[in-house]
Amino acid sequence: MKILSAAQLKIVDAYTIEHEPVSSTNLMERASRAVADRIRARWTTETPIKIFAGPGNNGGDALAIARMLGETNYKVSVFLFNTSDGLSPDCKINRQRLIDFQNVKQNMLGVCNVEFVEVTSQFTPPKLEAGDLVVDGLFGTGLSRPLNGGFASVVKYINASPAMVVSIDVPSGLMCEDNTYNVMNHIVKANVTYTMQFPKLAFLFPENEQYVGEWEVLDIGLMDPQTEETNTFYYFTEKKEMQPMLKTRSKFAHKGSMGHAVLIAGKKGMAGAAILSARACMRSGLGKLTIRTPESNVRILQESVPEAVLNIDVDANCFSQSFDTSEYDAMAIGPGIGTSPYTVQAFIEQVSMTKSPMVIDADALNILGSHRGWINQLPRRSILTPHKKELFGLISTTRNSFEELQRTRELAVRQRIFILIKGAYSAIVNPEGNVYFNSTGNPGMATAGAGDVLTGIILSLLAQSYEPEVALRLGVYLHGLAGDLAAADLSYEGLISTDIVNYLPQAFRRLREN
Repeated sequence: MKILSAAQLKIVDAYTIEHEPVSSTNLMERASRAVADRIRARWTTETPIKIFAGPGNNGGDALAIARMLGETNYKVSVFLFNTSDGLSPDCKINRQRLIDFQNVKQNMLGVCNVEFVEVTSQFTPPKLEAGDLVVDGLFGTGLSRPLNGGFASVVKYINASPAMVVSIDVPSGLMCEDNTYNVMNHIVKANVTYTMQFPKLAFLFPENEQYVGEWEVLDIGLMDPQTEETNTFYYFTEKKEMQPMLKTRSKFAHKGSMGHAVLIAGKKGMAGAAILSARACMRSGLGKLTIRTPESNVRILQESVPEAVLNIDVDANCFSQSFDTSEYDAMAIGPGIGTSPYTVQAFIEQVSMTKSPMVIDADALNILGSHRGWINQLPRRSILTPHKKELFGLISTTRNSFEELQRTRELAVRQRIFILIKGAYSAIVNPEGNVYFNSTGNPGMATAGAGDVLTGIILSLLAQSYEPEVALRLGVYLHGLAGDLAAADLSYEGLISTDIVNYLPQAFRRLREN
């Protein structure tokens, strides 16, 4: 699924109107009905609804939603802000339709369940109570500057209320991509956002969760011309795209044909990282696994992961010496290895001499962050899997997630590597600068060792001859899916990293299911 900019969304709207063909008013009707249907599915006619409509097309959507809810006996109060007599053409049409609806109701029944107030100067705000539903239709994707003046005051009034808030397309005041220079307390804080056809990039950044709330993409039949004008660097990954990437295992497969991976993991006292990563690796279809680890971890690893072979370092306590990895199909380095001087030197020697596909994670990333020039020695198409703190070691701290993403893209393109920014909607950045946001995973996975599990999954797929980009995207998706299946049975709070490993078989099965 593409993630388009605000400018590209206008192109898609115009293309749909011309080529479906459909009038802009009827397209607005379609979008409004989709939102009205969602509201009817979640809130009963007993819920008082207060709708705030702006002067543009987002306001036109809001007016149409008011009429549709009124048709099904919801009690609705609508406030249209028209302080400069500058309504968009479609907003004007829906204003008249709402007035006509009121008149018909009034004539037929003597009473109308929709109250309509057009605000041209002074605004007397309605009382917003805990049982109310506010529908925010002030501004949509066309907004290009921060809200101020009266509209900012309305936003603050909504945010200060105890009412539930639904935003149409985007929370009013939020830019679709970059909010670096926005006034953040002038943005509606929605509980639910119903957005049209495409996710918006800003929805995927953690600092915007308080504004977007829960969000859902509504299919309203917009047509992408798929020309240069709507090319994008940003995509949202769905199951239907990931499913064909999963290979079918040959009936004649044997352990020698299913890949041999090497995992460099664990110092004294950190064998757990090696265990989690190794178990995940073996649970992801790998034929053979070798673990490079110090003598201090031998007993616990042989008892915990009997399927793996151990390659024992000369140092009893840490990874201290590089070794020949030419016999392995893929390598991962980092989980629990520490950052001792011996390990630091062994790390750079190891990655410089290794030719097979590799994953660099955890302490290996901390080493890179302390020796930034070494990133130039990484083989092209290496995979780096940092969480936020590890990422900042590579790109420095940033003002917000948008800037963080742009710097990460620049680094990935410059070094011709893959970088995974771990977190909700984990972002996979490829050497061409394309970004794939993942759709699986949940807050229960914010637990120690989850990243080690992911490293093992990706390593396994690399060793099975998946291309690095496919191994990374598929690995992240399966990791999140296993976490979702585990959380469904165990709860977010009860989830630990071992559970993610244990649910990996179910995740593979679920991904194969139609």
